[in-house]
Order: sequence, then structure tokens, then C-alpha cells
Amino acid sequence: MLFKNIIDSVALLKRTQCAYIKSFKMAKSTFEYVKTFEQDDTLLPNTWIVVRLDGKCFHKFSEDHNFKKPNDIRALKLMNYAAFKVLHEFNDVLMAFGQSDEYSFILRKTCFLYKRRAAKLLTTLNSKFSSTYVFYWNKFFDQEPLKYPPTFDGRIVLYPSDENIIDYLKWRQADVHINNLYNTSFWTLVLQGGLTPTQAEKRLCGTVSADKNEILYKEFNINYNNEPNIFKRGTVLMRKSLLNESSKKPMSIIVDVHDDMLKDTFWKENSNLLLPKSKQSINHEGPITDIINEQINKGHNTIADIVNVNK
Repeated sequence: MLFKNIIDSVALLKRTQCAYIKSFKMAKSTFEYVKTFEQDDTLLPNTWIVVRLDGKCFHKFSEDHNFKKPNDIRALKLMNYAAFKVLHEFNDVLMAFGQSDEYSFILRKTCFLYKRRAAKLLTTLNSKFSSTYVFYWNKFFDQEPLKYPPTFDGRIVLYPSDENIIDYLKWRQADVHINNLYNTSFWTLVLQGGLTPTQAEKRLCGTVSADKNEILYKEFNINYNNEPNIFKRGTVLMRKSLLNESSKKPMSIIVDVHDDMLKDTFWKENSNLLLPKSKQSINHEGPITDIINEQINKGHNTIADIVNVNK
């Protein structure tokens, strides 16, 4: 009897296994061939990955939501906050740089997030950024209701060398200066000079930076050099360290700074930033911003407990 029960159990097990295998094979239906149409979009290894997001039709969006001209600090802070949330969630994002309605996210050469699949990286970072922008709108625009959601397009560009990625960031920051000087001159002529947009555009046509600076200073007593750095340079987001005096332990945070990346001093001071496996952190010596303060508070620390590592 015992032997018969064993035989029956083995037979039952085989039938169960066959049913499972049959069911598994059936799950792979005849329609599954369509997967062969998917293209392999794996990005080239050992290259810097730049995911750049841009606002689509943001001129209209800014007008519909009464953005202040030439710069709306609320809009810039919202962009920075959305980018901060991206860095907070994805450690593979080494740093980010933003200006106006644009943000660039730099992923490490060694990044293997989503197996370096371009579509996955682009859509995930874009959706995180865009949804955060909408979700936290009221945090920065409490008196201005969001009439409709914004749209951001995106692209991925690969850079093989450290020199390339540094030049990319310098290029984007140089673009900030060019655009902001023009916009500051243009809107000053319109809002304070009484010109129409067409007249202001004609006045600035053919001018160089020195001409625009002269217009601002001589006609409106505005020294462009005194404009806030967030307007002139954009915002750099990167990871640095602060020291908690009570625990004597460094605290890793994401900082928002407006440093001049066009100067070699920035890259000397942050020489460890681009190293592939550097465990040496960079110390933050700047002010405690709202973004930094939020991270401190979530860590149950107080500003008084946080000092520069070098002090």
C-alpha cells in the first residue's frame, strides 16, 4: 500500500509539472513575435550620459501663468526643486545644471541604471521631473493656480571624455549669460524704457555684450554684474558633505549653488567630482539654502548642528 501511494504521488507530481509547463508555454502566445520589432537602445558603455530636458512652448506657459520678466525666482526655484528630487531618487545622477526652462542631468560613466537603456532613462527621469514640477507647483506659486500641466521634451547625448562633459557644462552656462543679458536688456527697455517689444528688439539688434551693459548702466543705472548669480549663471546641483557637530559624522546632501563653471577654479575645487570611484567627498562651504535645510530637517538635525567640514 505504501509503495502504491508513493507511485501515485510521483504520478501526481509529474502531472502537476506538465500542467505548469504547458501553462507557461501557453503564456508565451503566438503573438509574442511582435517583441522582435523592439530595437536595442542600449547606450555605449564607458561614456558620460547627459539627459537634457526642455520646456515645450514655455513662452506661452509663462505668459499664461504670469511669470515675472525677465526672471521669475519662483519658477527657477520650482525647476531646481524638481531637479533636486530627481537627484534624490537616482544616485546614478552625478550632478545637474539648470537654467530658465531647461535642466541637464549628468549620469556617471559607470552608470548601469536600467542596463543603460536610452528609452528607460529618458522617460523615467523626464516623468519624475515633470510630475514633481506639477506636484509641488503650489509650494512656489501659492497665489497662482496651475491652469494646465506643462510639457517637457528630452534628449540623450553621450560624451566620451571628461573634457567633453566639462565643455558641455561650460557651454550651457555660457548660454545662460548670453540669454539672460539679452532678456534683461530687452525687458528693461520695455518695462522701464516704455518701448514696445518690437522697438526693443530693433534697438538690441546687432548689439554685443558691451553694448547691452552700456544700455543698462547709462540709461537705467543697472549694473548687470550686480544681478543675482542664479539669473546670470543658472544652478548647479551636486552632492557634498556637511558635518554634524553633535555626532561628528559627515552628512551627505545635495546642494544648489550658482558657481562659475567657466572658470578653472571651479573644477580644481571639485577635482574629485568626475573621478569614477572616488570616496573622498567634497565639502560644502556655501550658505544653507532651502533645499539644504529641508534635507537637514529630515535628518532630524538643526542648522546649528551643521558646520562646514573644514571648520
